[in-house]
Amino acid sequence: ADDVVDLLALVGDDVTEEVLRGVDLERAAGLRKLSRYDPESAGGVMNSELVTVSADLRIGDAIKLIKIEGEEAEETHGIFVVDEEDRPIGYLSDRQLITHSIHEEVCEVMAQPVTIASGADQEEAAGLVQHYQLEELAVVDAAGVLVGSIAADDAHIVLEEEASEDFLKLVGAPADQPTRQSVPRRVRNRLPLQGVTVLGGLLTAWILDLALGEHLSGDADLLRFIPIVIGLAGNVGIQSSTILVRGFATGEVERDRELAVLRGEVTVGFLIGLICGAATTLISTTVEADTMAPAFAVAVGVAIAVAVTWAAMLGCVVPLVCRRVGIDPAVVAGPFLITVSDISGTVLYLGVAHILLPA
Repeated sequence: ADDVVDLLALVGDDVTEEVLRGVDLERAAGLRKLSRYDPESAGGVMNSELVTVSADLRIGDAIKLIKIEGEEAEETHGIFVVDEEDRPIGYLSDRQLITHSIHEEVCEVMAQPVTIASGADQEEAAGLVQHYQLEELAVVDAAGVLVGSIAADDAHIVLEEEASEDFLKLVGAPADQPTRQSVPRRVRNRLPLQGVTVLGGLLTAWILDLALGEHLSGDADLLRFIPIVIGLAGNVGIQSSTILVRGFATGEVERDRELAVLRGEVTVGFLIGLICGAATTLISTTVEADTMAPAFAVAVGVAIAVAVTWAAMLGCVVPLVCRRVGIDPAVVAGPFLITVSDISGTVLYLGVAHILLPA
């Protein structure tokens, strides 16, 4: 049922209503109830079609009940034991049902259930399943009534999705198909991380000026801004490569989309480089108005934009080439890419700046 609700959430209300009218009233009511839960909550990922038994039943009677009601319930790893008010008081795994005598009472065999509120975060629920090595986690409402369960398989999927989402957040990318997002949206998502890099690089440049100012004159003053280039190029390159490597693994980046993804990522890198380069120029000329020539600051800004654009292209090309030649892109897209990006970005930065600066 939870899978059906997930699918209905992807279509419009009209289609949802049409689908619900096509199923029996009881099932439609269950689907409507499930759809009210937050998709990111325990209630949003639970299975609501359960077989429950009372504690005074014998194992044999519990097995008979499963045979009768099991066809209408989803496949589970066991059954929950509930009291008169449908609150979970125990759990019987399939293994327990098979290995114990049919004459034993359920209350003598059942294990203590672990419960979670239906409104709790799905990551918390999955964490409980993993921590206690549960086959199923009971989901209860505010009154403690059993409303569903989360199986170990579903919890594993949740943890994988959460890990992937957290990983993409580290590179400023949305969890939902980042290569299909518009270029302006991608720039907005990733720019805050680069803004921090620019500020940190400018602070480093200021510290270097204080420490080595008398030794840094003319073109040598370009060396103060290399930390910004290394930081931005490394970040942008890793962002692009991470998104592509994940896209390869999930099937989001198919072979017929490779060029489109490459163009999009390079455009994003160019815009980020342009914005960060302009910010570096503006802040540098404002803070160091008395000592920095405007032409020098502009040369630094343009050189940074070129180096960052190159890093974005490199972050895409390296995984794409690895994929073509049969090398795992995830292996190459780490330290190797960062090293190549840092070296080539620095060379580009110094080369472009020297070209733009007057002799």
